Amino acid sequence: MKKFLFLFMALPFFGFSQTPSKDFEISGNVTGYPDGTAVSFLNQETGVPEKQATIENGKFMIKGNLQEPSFIVLVFGDQPPAVPLFIDNSKIKIQGDKNSLEDLSITGSKSQDEFSEYSKAMKPYDKIFMADSAKDAASVAAVEKISENFVKKYPSSYVAPIAIIRILQSSANATVADKLYKLLSKDVKNSTLAKYVGEQLELAKINPIGSQIIDFSQADTSGHPVKISSFRGKYVLIDFWASWCRPCRMENPNVVAAFNKYHQKNFTVLGVSLDQAKEAWLNAIHMDGLTWTHVSDLKGWGNQVASLFKVTSIPQNILIDPKGKIIGKNLRGEALNDKLNLIFN
Repeated sequence: MKKFLFLFMALPFFGFSQTPSKDFEISGNVTGYPDGTAVSFLNQETGVPEKQATIENGKFMIKGNLQEPSFIVLVFGDQPPAVPLFIDNSKIKIQGDKNSLEDLSITGSKSQDEFSEYSKAMKPYDKIFMADSAKDAASVAAVEKISENFVKKYPSSYVAPIAIIRILQSSANATVADKLYKLLSKDVKNSTLAKYVGEQLELAKINPIGSQIIDFSQADTSGHPVKISSFRGKYVLIDFWASWCRPCRMENPNVVAAFNKYHQKNFTVLGVSLDQAKEAWLNAIHMDGLTWTHVSDLKGWGNQVASLFKVTSIPQNILIDPKGKIIGKNLRGEALNDKLNLIFN
């Protein structure tokens, strides 16, 4: 369940209308479940199943009203696997068997048909959205292409904002995402998901790829000030991390490998730590073999450099070229190696 939820954790929760104009009706015929099995919608804020109906003789019925076509998660018996749906106020039929929920027949909803088309195309690349998974360049490019084609094909689809979100999650390519956002129809732009996309695009405009890095200075492990401008002439990965951040520590071997492979080719790393305890910070540097320059003001999430770059989650990184121009963001796993390989080879 947690694995599935992670794929959609960035999607805001959809409420149900209190003044229905047209209802949705989900009639299900799913065999294999005993009578009395609960059929629930998963609360996307709490992860708790909320019962909507019970199965009797393999059948169930759920009625309600949506303010707009919306993403929901259907759960049988409070147990995984969960069934993602993107439905509208239509008469929807669900047919299938307990042992093959991924192959359920879901008909009657135009939004669901579009969601199924997009999900099927994206399925080979779902792994790059999982926590701690590497993002190889080929998969990221494929996600961007599939998502771009979908939005251009369905600019009036309420599913289209999900495709734009996927681009932001995979490649952080705000330029492409913004162009696609502008293609959305007026009604879709007023939807909850599209408004969320608009907010994310505003955030993505901070330190965009192609812009000049803001000069900053912070003390290194010996207390000496280090300016990012002092690295001019080198490719620099500005790596935001902390000793207490498990995903950061898991990513460190990949950064070490990249440093060892390319540091003789004009590449280096500048670690910016969001630690508060100096001893823990220094111990992590030693334990993980991080042999590059490190800075921190030991203010945790209040780190001034992190605040300057609006860093609200870690690990996070920014890659700059020898002139200080931003040429990459949030390069993890194979994506970092692929980017550096493209630069140096």
